[in-house]
Order: sequence, then structure tokens, then C-alpha cells
Amino acid sequence: MTSAGGPSGTLGEVLAGRRGRYFVGRIAEASLFRDALQQDEPPFSVLHVHGPGGIGKTALLDVFAGVADAADATVARLDGRDLDPAPSALTEALAASLDIPGGDGVISAPGRVVLLIDTYERLAPVDDWIRARLLPRLPATAITVLAGREPPTPAWRADPGWRDLLRVVSLRNLRPEDSRGYLSAGGVDPALHERMLTVTHGHPLGLSLLADVVARDGEMPADPLTPDLVGTLLQRFVEAVPSALCRRALEVCALARVTTESQLRDVLELDDAHELFGWLRELSFVEAGPDGVFPHDLARDALAADLRWRDLDGYRRVFRGVRNHIHARLAAAEGREQQRAIVDEKFLFERFVSRNLPGVAVPVDWESLGRHYPVQAGPEDRTVILDLVRAWEGEESAAIAERWLDHQPEGFYVLGGHDSPVRGVLGFLDLTRASTADLAADPGARAAWDFAHRQAPPRARDAVRQTRFVIDAHAYQAPSPTMTVAPALSIQRHLHTPNLAWNFLTLAEPDRWAEYFAVAETPRAAGADFTVGGRRYGLFAHDYRQLSVVAWLELVTERALAEDVRVAPPVRPPALLVLSQPEFADAVRQALRDLHRPDLLARNPLLRTRLLCDRAGDGEPGAGTLEALLRDAVDGLARHPGDDKLLRAVDRTYLRPAGTQEAAAAVLGLPFSTYRRHLGRGLARIVSWLWEREVYGPEHR
Repeated sequence: MTSAGGPSGTLGEVLAGRRGRYFVGRIAEASLFRDALQQDEPPFSVLHVHGPGGIGKTALLDVFAGVADAADATVARLDGRDLDPAPSALTEALAASLDIPGGDGVISAPGRVVLLIDTYERLAPVDDWIRARLLPRLPATAITVLAGREPPTPAWRADPGWRDLLRVVSLRNLRPEDSRGYLSAGGVDPALHERMLTVTHGHPLGLSLLADVVARDGEMPADPLTPDLVGTLLQRFVEAVPSALCRRALEVCALARVTTESQLRDVLELDDAHELFGWLRELSFVEAGPDGVFPHDLARDALAADLRWRDLDGYRRVFRGVRNHIHARLAAAEGREQQRAIVDEKFLFERFVSRNLPGVAVPVDWESLGRHYPVQAGPEDRTVILDLVRAWEGEESAAIAERWLDHQPEGFYVLGGHDSPVRGVLGFLDLTRASTADLAADPGARAAWDFAHRQAPPRARDAVRQTRFVIDAHAYQAPSPTMTVAPALSIQRHLHTPNLAWNFLTLAEPDRWAEYFAVAETPRAAGADFTVGGRRYGLFAHDYRQLSVVAWLELVTERALAEDVRVAPPVRPPALLVLSQPEFADAVRQALRDLHRPDLLARNPLLRTRLLCDRAGDGEPGAGTLEALLRDAVDGLARHPGDDKLLRAVDRTYLRPAGTQEAAAAVLGLPFSTYRRHLGRGLARIVSWLWEREVYGPEHR
């Protein structure tokens, strides 16, 4: 099937024309649908089309939509990838095209109703509801097409009512003549057609990818491909690229959420990646978006699986190169660009979870990933924020939100707004600034505050944060644009929060997300559930004093290199010891007393603090690390001329001990009381110098 004519009208019409030019075959399926649409009483009400990924289901739905439009039917088209598998989500999506009355009233629209649902396998949890509740509400003349990877469940055929109204079509590979038509449309030399048909068996995506191989003068295998057609075909494509550098660029593209020219230049250590990026963006299975280029999902999976299978070390090298590039962007960027970098980093982890741990629910709406960014709410957003909280969580929760809007308005963000409806609301709290009355008025904030103090109390100047409200206008806390951006904004705020200790995430269905956040090193806060307005909420918590924001990001993304983190998790750094200021000061004084006893220094609690771990870098802090740090702290006294008398007292007591404090005072020629005063002030300066670095990090001045 082809379409002719030059570009005219809208870009959408041009795109449709180009797609039509490459659409071939499926004559029987198109005729079946067209004939049913022309009859007053169609021979079936549901056409269930199924077949493996890449077989052409979406392209066939495009044809069906065009036929229906030409017949002046009202077309409602949904994609399971875009929907939470819940009745409310489907009903709301359909309301954009159809008139859906309340209760069980008849769904209607002008003309014949045609409902097209793609990626139907994603809606398996609500298949019974669709069959028993949704479709019976459609007009008797409506036609529904369900397209997915799996055939209909037995319940469809077991129901005598549906048995005669259901038609099932299994999409197969293209017939030889249709495959030749596709290759001819793509300008492939006819002399190669038969060999290409032998290799691909007429698999549509396989034909597309192999046509690219041939177009680039790649060697075409003579033997039929293995059952894993796409993976093997992509492997052949990678081997047939113009150069090893192009192959490496493909590998980067497979692992990164989006690929840019600067990313290729950085990861591949090039001076100029312009031509390489241009080559990448011209590939048939690589698409362009606002943030860069990215491969078709199936192509991405096959490329990544192929690289991991044939060169695990290379896979790790590329993965870490992509991650390091993202880390550099995180450090250099601000605002929305920094949020994009966080989204890119989380993609490395979340895609791994969704592909390798299929039983783990991932709170990500893949279609909206990287497309929505929140903005700080203004006074004009107050009403809609409270309306959304009230609609999803009730009056009691709305009253709590209103109090926080009064006391910490800078913590509220919205998606959308201004010229478009608000899609979502995020509310972040600084619990260390909250008054006793604020905490008492909010069971969620009180639960987080109490948990932090039970587990590892915040120290003076430590920050405790809480993501208190996460509400999507359409999906609440199901995968949605709001749920997708919430962690990116939260992490960005963490990066700009000095002395961050605890952070808490509040969710209304904690059991649903418990395994995901456990893998993400933000486990359920045991015993911290609370109730507002009759609804139970749970908290997920992380203490960033034990694992800093950057170290946490590195740890969770490193998990993507594991086959299954529930079986063989990456080695987690030992939990850091969070000492109070008095405990820290005692440990410093004890370490100075033990300065010449490595065996005793090795048991000092300072070795498990952030201060010593930062000092050791990638190594394990030991007695030598602690001794060197203490000597640096003492040397700091020498940088202040007025402190030389303090330095001498510390030196003769700890670095070059005189035996006893009385002897040290005599060596220094000081009255004992004066010596003790100098020593006390010197110790206080040393403890302060070290404490500042424990709390604020090694770069603090």
C-alpha cells in the first residue's frame, strides 16, 4: 500500500503521507475493518489484533484510524503505555473524544464510534472491567480494536455474549510480495530482496533495520536469523556500521535517555562529534526529541542486550561514561537543565528496574519522562492547589495544606499553570523550620519528625525535609507526569540544601511502592504510617548524613549493572556514624590522647563518620587517615599568629607529649592554670575546625 503526492496541508498530513508510502500488506485486515465499518450492523463489535513487538500493530491502527476518519466516524484512540491500568484513567482518557455520562449510561458521540486501543497488554489488570463494564456501554454499532502482544484471555471466548461479537486476528510476518514492496519503497536493490527475505522472514521491524544495514554497505548474513530476530539483527547492524566509533556511539545512544553531541564528545573522549551525531540521528530507528536523539524502545533494548552479552566490560565502561557525563552536568547546571540531568540519571536506574525486575512497580510515566518540569507556585495557584488536595485527599488534608501554604509557601510547586490547567501539585516542607504547633497540626509531619528523632536525631543545623504532597490532577499518585518529576525536583532541592540529614517521601499507597523504594535505598519508615481523613499514608526515608546525595545517586545507578539487585546487590558503603556534637568532641579528644597508639585509633568512632570517609576517598579510613587529619587540624592553629600559644600547648600535650600535663606546663614555662586555659582553647579550635567539615563537607571554609 502506497500513497502519492507532494507535501501539502499540515505537517501531520505530510507525516501521514510518508507513513502511508511505507505501509505495505495487511490487505485482509484493512478490508475486514473497512467492510465492518460500512455495514449498519457490523459483523463484530471487537477486533482483537495481537502479535509480537515490531510486527506492525501500531501502523495497522494508523490505517484503521484513517479509514474511520474517511467514513466520518468519531475515533477515540488510546495507548496502554500512556494510561494507568485503572477504570478511572480509561474513562477520563475517553472523555476527551466521547460523551461519557455518569453511572452506567450509554457512551455516545456524533456518527459511528470507533475505539482503538494500542499496547493493550499494559491494560491486562482492567481487562475484565473493559469487557464487562466499559464496552457494553458503547452503542451497538460501535467497533473497538484492541491491539496488543497477547491474544484475548479465555474469558472473552467463555462469555456466550461476546463469542459471536469478537473477531481475533493474529498478525504474522509480511508475505514475500509485501516485503518486496516495502524494500522497493525504501530504494533497496531488487537483487538483494530474496536474501533479505530469507534473513528476516518478513518481520517488519527486521526489514526496516536490515534495509539500513544494506544502505550502509553492511554485510548481510545468508543464514536465517535466530528466534530473537531483532536482537540478532541489531547485532549484525552494529557490526556493519561505518566504523568502531560509530558502533560506540550506538552503544551510548542505547544506554542514555537521550543522546546529544556534547554527550558523545564527552563519553567517547572526542574533540568533535558533529559528524558522528549527524550519522546517529539519520538512523531509521533513532528519533529526535527536544533534549536529543533516542532509539526505538525495542531497538534500545536489543542494542543494550547485545552489548552486555558480547562485552560486559564495555557495557560497564559505556554506562559509567554516560553516568559521569550526567554527574558533570549536575555539578555545572542550575534550574531546569539540572532537573534534566537528574531525570537522565534516574532513567539509568528506573529503566533497569522496569526491564529486569518486572514484578516491581515503577512510579514513572515513560511517555512524559523529560517533558514536564514544575515551577514554583505563586499566589494565583493557591486555590487550585487546595482544590486538588481536597479532591484527592479530602477536607482535612486540604486544611493541612493550607496551613503549610501560609507558613512555607516557597515549598509548593505546580506542573502547568499560567496559560494551561495545573496538571499536578508538589509540596515540600522544611521540618527544621516548623514550629511545634505546625508539627502538631499535621500528623504526616509529626510522623516524619518523630521517626527521625527515634532513629538518628538531627544535630544542630541539620536539615530535615519532607515531600508532603504529591498530587497529579488526573492520576493522583499513579504513574503520571507529576509522579515522574517529583523525585527530580526533590533531588535538585537536596543538592542545594546544606547539611541535609533526613528526607521523607509521603505516599498514600506505601505498600504499592515499597519494593521500588527499597531498591532505590529509600526504604519504608517502619512504624511511621499515619492517617488523615480516614486514609492511611506511609513514609519512605533516607538519612543523607550516612550516604550523601551524590553518593546515593551513584549507588542506585550502579545497581543497573547488576543482573538482579534482589539476588546480588552491589556492595553498599558501610553506614556512616552520625555523632552528636558532644559525642564528636569526645571522640576528637580521645583520638588526640591516642595519637601515638594506632591500635587504639583504629577503634575510634570517628573512623565511621562522614569526615573520615571523605578524607579516605575511595579507600577505607584507618588509623593513619585519622592521625593525618588530626595533625592537619593542629597545623591549622599555626595559620593564626594569635593562636601560637594554643598550638604550643597542644603540641607538647599530644604531638610531642611531655609525659604529664604538669610536665608540659613546666616545659612551656607556664603556670599550670594558664597552660590548661591555652590547651582548652586549642582543643576547642580543633574540634570546631573538624566539626565544620563533618557537618558541611571537606570543601567548607
